[in-house]
Amino acid sequence: MNGMDLMAAMTKMRSQMDAMKMSGNVDEDFAMMMRMHHQGAIDMAKTELASGKDPELRKMAQKTIDDQTREIEKLDKWMAKKGHSMK
Repeated sequence: MNGMDLMAAMTKMRSQMDAMKMSGNVDEDFAMMMRMHHQGAIDMAKTELASGKDPELRKMAQKTIDDQTREIEKLDKWMAKKGHSMK
């Protein structure tokens, strides 16, 4: 893994966000876009853990994974209550 993997994660996130059909409901659109954004952060953090050497950045990457995973779970639960799947 290398810097190209970081760019691939960003490109995937942007592509998903650009392709998303906006519902017109700000709450739903926010939840869907934030989920994609958080997943992009997780993917980038996994690249840091796989290849990064700096202990401080590796710790930050793990915290990003932990925090953003919890946020995705909250977004998924919110959307499920509204009858929408985030997956």
